[in-house]
Amino acid sequence: MIDWRFWLGFGATLPQALYVRSTALRLGPAAGPAEGVVDGPGSPLRLLLVGDSIIAGVGVDQLSDALPGQLARAIAAHSGRPVHWHAVGVGGLDAGEVHDQLLPAQTPTAPDLVVVSVGVNDVTGLRTGKHWRRRLGQLLDRLASDHVSTTSAPVVHLGIPPLGHFPGLPQPLRALMGHRAANLDKIAREVVAERPWGLHIASEFVPVANQFAADGYHPNADACQVWAEGIVERLPKSLLEPHRS
Repeated sequence: MIDWRFWLGFGATLPQALYVRSTALRLGPAAGPAEGVVDGPGSPLRLLLVGDSIIAGVGVDQLSDALPGQLARAIAAHSGRPVHWHAVGVGGLDAGEVHDQLLPAQTPTAPDLVVVSVGVNDVTGLRTGKHWRRRLGQLLDRLASDHVSTTSAPVVHLGIPPLGHFPGLPQPLRALMGHRAANLDKIAREVVAERPWGLHIASEFVPVANQFAADGYHPNADACQVWAEGIVERLPKSLLEPHRS
């Protein structure tokens, strides 16, 4: 179904959107290795993270302090298991681009958990709901065929963050993008629900002003820590068992 509220509203806010695009502060990806180990007893949990600027750690100095490293530490703390994490992310990519450009890259085999962050760039890139549904499904299916067939791991799609609370977007563009993000996230829930190995974790964490990076658009390290804790609380309990074989 066409989201007429968004498309009519976007026509009115197009000058504002073009101004934001031309003047927005551009931050680079986080420094540091794209993989790491959080020590602990028991059998290791292998964590693969794939996606956009969240996985690349844009807005955070070190990737170990961005969502990949924070999520690995949170899983280790909740499970008592060591976590071996590997992140494959590039800022600015939508779901289709992650599928086409990142998945051919070398990724660890047989992870215990795959976490996917895509959607914000589909919102800002004006992808239609039909396009988003098709490309997200392709991405999840590709990850499942590459990884889930050899493990019992779920593929987790992180819900699209609440763009309606991003201070880097001025009003009324901010509210409009928040509306669009919510609509695409609803589609994402439907896409994931069709796949028994999939899990959609909606973005319930709403960061406040001091939890954003300098661009007012990406989460800082403190926000990533809170976000990671919320994600772990909603993971399957079987993944967090200390001595899972």
